[in-house]
Amino acid sequence: MGRKTRGLFSGNALLKRKAKFRFSKKHSKSLFGNKWKRYDPLEGSPQAHGIVLEKVEVTPKKPSSGKRKSCKVQLTKNGKIITAYIPYAKGVSFVDEHNDVMIERIGGAQKGARGDLPGVKFVITKVNGIAIKELVKGRKQKPVR
Repeated sequence: MGRKTRGLFSGNALLKRKAKFRFSKKHSKSLFGNKWKRYDPLEGSPQAHGIVLEKVEVTPKKPSSGKRKSCKVQLTKNGKIITAYIPYAKGVSFVDEHNDVMIERIGGAQKGARGDLPGVKFVITKVNGIAIKELVKGRKQKPVR
């Protein structure tokens, strides 16, 4: 491996050199995203079960205002604690502490939050095995466990 070019118009040569060593051992890890896999609380799965620890209200980012209803959930598979959004207008009344909930990703940028909620990356889909949409619409009742 020779020295780097230092000329005034050496940009093209530097780009070619960079392409040549693109998959060398030193850089390959950061290229394929292995670094981020250990930070994923769901460990690659689309959904997970958890227990509600407490209800919290998250204030949204700048132009919006109000308090979005969400809760802290401890995942049963690995014990990690995450914040999950509670959907629908009356959805918060069906989620209580110690309920078993199913969560999934909220659907924003990959590994990122969606919309105006900072740090909230997951949404509750089921409470005690019943879909939260069915509970809000009044089609089903929440079972007591």
